[in-house]
Amino acid sequence: MPEGHTLHRLAQDHHAHFHARPVRVSSPQGKFSDSAALLDGQLMTSAEAHGKHLFLGFGPLGWVHVHLGLFGKVAIGDAPAPPPTDTVRLRLLTPESYSDLRGPTACALITDGEKAAIHDRLGPDPLRADDDPGRAWERISRSRMTIAVLLLDQKIIAGVGNVYRAEALFRHGIDPYRAGRDLARAEWDAIWADLVELMREGVRHNRIDTVRPEHTPEAMGRAPRVDDHGGEVYVYRRAHQPCHLCGTEIRTADLAGRNLFWCPVCQRG
Repeated sequence: MPEGHTLHRLAQDHHAHFHARPVRVSSPQGKFSDSAALLDGQLMTSAEAHGKHLFLGFGPLGWVHVHLGLFGKVAIGDAPAPPPTDTVRLRLLTPESYSDLRGPTACALITDGEKAAIHDRLGPDPLRADDDPGRAWERISRSRMTIAVLLLDQKIIAGVGNVYRAEALFRHGIDPYRAGRDLARAEWDAIWADLVELMREGVRHNRIDTVRPEHTPEAMGRAPRVDDHGGEVYVYRRAHQPCHLCGTEIRTADLAGRNLFWCPVCQRG
């Protein structure tokens, strides 16, 4: 499932291509046809993200709410658009650009009130400048659940997925099985600040890179990572490979239905 930086990047890209322009809106697949007919020819007034949710604003007509889920994908490009296929849930089109949405978990036209309700049920997002990490800390500091589970709870912190979870905990030497209530406030503040920086870089480069400059392949004289997710990481999807820092074999386990990755030496504390 795409992590929060992907949705914020999509919001930026939609703003760049469609903001303040009349947009032709269609649904070749047919599942969004009624709403597309209402929006067709209207101006896109805004584009924003919160966690793993994308919102495309059309003024008084409301918001197109998109959640990509496991299989959703968006293709944005310059016109002319390729011939539409019946897998495209939502097509946006101007004389200069197009956007095709396929396979989302959610794609619906919603009101301001419905949008506010989605925001209310989500935790603070490291990529939303006005969000308060203290709201997440209030819940984390009282919880007996592991910090690894808490970081993936979108009601506690929005936008963090399996990659950022694993990498942030490694970068701060935190045992993923430590209970939230055993985390110090200073540790949480450091994790939040790190997520803000890492996820901003993810938006900028449209991929996840989490290794510090001194641990890049060039700096360490090691081979670059070969993985369809791309990006240089410390532990994510590196099970049974040696840790870049200490050489210990990276471990993996199932935790709450998701694959967890960590170094038992570097994250001993």
